[in-house]
Order: sequence, then structure tokens, then C-alpha cells
Amino acid sequence: MRIIAGEFKGRTIKAPKGDGTRPTTDRVRESLMSAVNSACGGFEGATVLDAFAGSGALGLEALSRGAACAHFFERDGAAQRVLCGNVRALGLE
Repeated sequence: MRIIAGEFKGRTIKAPKGDGTRPTTDRVRESLMSAVNSACGGFEGATVLDAFAGSGALGLEALSRGAACAHFFERDGAAQRVLCGNVRALGLE
């Protein structure tokens, strides 16, 4: 998986292994980001909630596009570890 646009465009992020999570495809993420961008005028300064975060792809994408803050909620321990690794890899601790 990769970040589609913004500051971290092209950077790779990891997804949790196994069938407990299903990563959001690039196409779906781009459609969602486009819809939010149109409805809200962009992500600059926004606070974003990534519920059932898995890898954190949606929240990380929003941060890459200018969101000020993202809150990630994930109850699966393995997914939490992957998510924390992705946050660290992008230097967003």
C-alpha cells in the first residue's frame, strides 16, 4: 500500500497480515479523499478520525494532505502494531 497524494505521496505503508483486516484500495481511498475535499474544501487544519483503522491508511492519507491531527482507533493488537510502525515510518510520532 502507498500514500496517494500530499507530503508523503508515494511512501509505502504496511498492512496487517491475515484476514482480520481488509486494506482499503487506492481507488476507494482516492474517491473518499476527493469526496471529503469537495464537501469540506480540503484537509488543511482538519482533525480526522480513522475508526477501525487497520493500517491507518485513511488517517495517514489525510495527514499527508494537510490535516492537522488524526485520531486512530483500532482494537486488534497486531493491527495496532502495524499502525504504530506506519506512523513512526512517516515520522509522525
